[in-house]
Amino acid sequence: MDYAFHWGVFLEQAAANETYLDWMISGLKVTIALGLSSWIIALAIGSVLGVLRTVPNKWLSGIAATYVEIFRNIPLLVQLFIWYFVGPELLPGGEAIKQMNPFTQQFLAAMLCLGTFTAARVCEQVRSGINSLPRGQKNAGLAMGFTLPQTYRYVLLPMAFRVIVPPLTSEFLNIFKNSAVASTIGLLELAAQGRQLVDYTARPYESFIAVTVLYALINFTVMLIMRWVERRTRVPGFIGGK
Repeated sequence: MDYAFHWGVFLEQAAANETYLDWMISGLKVTIALGLSSWIIALAIGSVLGVLRTVPNKWLSGIAATYVEIFRNIPLLVQLFIWYFVGPELLPGGEAIKQMNPFTQQFLAAMLCLGTFTAARVCEQVRSGINSLPRGQKNAGLAMGFTLPQTYRYVLLPMAFRVIVPPLTSEFLNIFKNSAVASTIGLLELAAQGRQLVDYTARPYESFIAVTVLYALINFTVMLIMRWVERRTRVPGFIGGK
């Protein structure tokens, strides 16, 4: 390949008091903030829905199942466009949303989209974790005088979440990778900053190698954290236990 790499391009001035490296770091910060905030939403909503999918009430379990089918079967990009373009027209206070700073609009739309989309996948992980537990655990909790909500809170969920740490790790990683779709609505996250750097410098190899390394760094960090969590929470006799 006849290509002369020029890694010093990242130290060249891109704008007033900014280098191209500053652009990449800015995109990295947005990606991390977007991924973490979306994950909080996904974990909260997905946990509630996962519980509802296992309760004996058919209406509640049906609502949760409907949510999963809708959000899991509509492409992520379509959902993002709905949140960004259609949402402000339908939600109360839509005019106030449209008058926000463009970055805030883009970030909120991407955060809600990734959070609600991933919640459907987290829901299924929580459901499978609860269903994998022996039925005797639920019966034992009820026999001890716990109400059904108390049985979930003190008996089933503490065990279920320990069982599903490995699949939750995959979903946590995916939310950072899926954040790249936010560039389609103008949010300057990591992938968008990489493309912008190519437009300004005509250095595609350096730009996207840097983007790849930064995504790998995020994923490596998440893997280390989740492996630590898995070691601290594993239960003998269950998945990951010794």
